[in-house]
Amino acid sequence: MTTTIPVTTPDGGYDVIMGRGLLADLHTRVPERARRVVIVHQPTLREIADDLRESIAGTSRDVFLAEVPDGEEAKTAQVAGFLWTVCGQAGLGRHDLVIGLGGGAATDLAGFVAATWLRGIDVLQVPTTVAAMVDAAVGGKTGINTSEGKNLVGSFHPPIAVLSDLDVLAGLGAHDVAAGLAEAVKAGFIADERILEIVEADPKGALDTSSAAFTEIVERAVTVKATVVSADLTEAGEREILNYGHTLAHAIERNERYQWRHGAAVAVGMMFAAELSHLAGKLTENDVDRHRAVISSLGLPVSYRGRQWPKLEEAMKRDKKSRAGLLRFVVLDRIGVPSRLEGPDPALLLSAYAAITADED
Repeated sequence: MTTTIPVTTPDGGYDVIMGRGLLADLHTRVPERARRVVIVHQPTLREIADDLRESIAGTSRDVFLAEVPDGEEAKTAQVAGFLWTVCGQAGLGRHDLVIGLGGGAATDLAGFVAATWLRGIDVLQVPTTVAAMVDAAVGGKTGINTSEGKNLVGSFHPPIAVLSDLDVLAGLGAHDVAAGLAEAVKAGFIADERILEIVEADPKGALDTSSAAFTEIVERAVTVKATVVSADLTEAGEREILNYGHTLAHAIERNERYQWRHGAAVAVGMMFAAELSHLAGKLTENDVDRHRAVISSLGLPVSYRGRQWPKLEEAMKRDKKSRAGLLRFVVLDRIGVPSRLEGPDPALLLSAYAAITADED
């Protein structure tokens, strides 16, 4: 069974197609006008990339594979430069196509390269991780990292489609599935409480990529993002709510030299945002406890190392979500009702951080 979730954009929009066994028909999603295709993929997906190349080449197109590093190591100017070279040597023109095959880092990178090659060509996103399916590949945000922070260089460049084949998740490790579900849980906290209820009822089922519970969670999370993105493509207003937990999360990722999974950092970031919401007089203590219970039931972290606040605070001030060094946080007035907190008292931030700090020997 296939589910199609539409995303509207000023140029018309695109569909997120979700189901099982979808990769076999991917060649039918390549636009007729595209005569050359570059598939950007990660090393572990070489076999799938080869199969896709053969199926697309069977439709009388020239197909080129471009392998990039795993994880955040792919999101650098050097790797982007390599892909521009591939695009040039392949002779990609304005009507041709880039396919992003992989996790969030690969789809972010592929989208950025497509956005910048010839000032913008088509990109088809094929996410292969939970995090990419529910978040990174949906919405048209593309980008690479710099030494100053995450995703500071990028562009809004919607794909022509997102093809999410749930069967490719079968080989993912438990930690990767849980980390991906952090983004789904975020959608639950900001907009769709039913996601939280599914996790609370059956955490093991939520972590089973073959289960009906998992499928419903992913579809609901994508629907939340599609709805928000359709209303605010370029993050001029409402889309900012999707950053719940991300301000501290990006700082943690940088502090850990990108050795933490993004979802693990988001999990801690959501706990921080919940504590901040509570201290600001918004969320109840029970709502904060609910955050902790839902997140920890998936095996995700709910605390961070102590004595790191000065470095984290500096990293947050450099984040693209800040305004001239003024820190901005997405908080919750209550479950499902997000709002913004700008320039909070430093003492409030320090207290919220202390509340999520793990005890140290």
